[in-house]
Amino acid sequence: MSIEIKNIAEARRWSEEKLQKVGIYASQRGFCDVYCFEPGQFQKMHNHENADKIYIVLEGQGRVVVDGTDYILGINDSVAVPPPLPHGVFNDSDERLVILVFLSGDYPRQ
Repeated sequence: MSIEIKNIAEARRWSEEKLQKVGIYASQRGFCDVYCFEPGQFQKMHNHENADKIYIVLEGQGRVVVDGTDYILGINDSVAVPPPLPHGVFNDSDERLVILVFLSGDYPRQ
């Protein structure tokens, strides 16, 4: 195993077409990504049968929906989503949204 040092700010990427998911670290046991949302972009509702997901807002404000409940998260707010609850992220604001995402457990990498 090698140790990797990465700068999250330098990893950010933007696209007008759709949210950008940038892989930071990945292993067979999970991953860490940074998700970059332009205003109006979203991550569709989905679930993971055997994996936990954690969202941490680094920049902006977003709406995270977990099992039908909306949570408004701002900078440094986080939410943990246990399996198999459906969840998604929506940038309803006029500003960019950056979220650090961790997933651990049994999951298919997309």
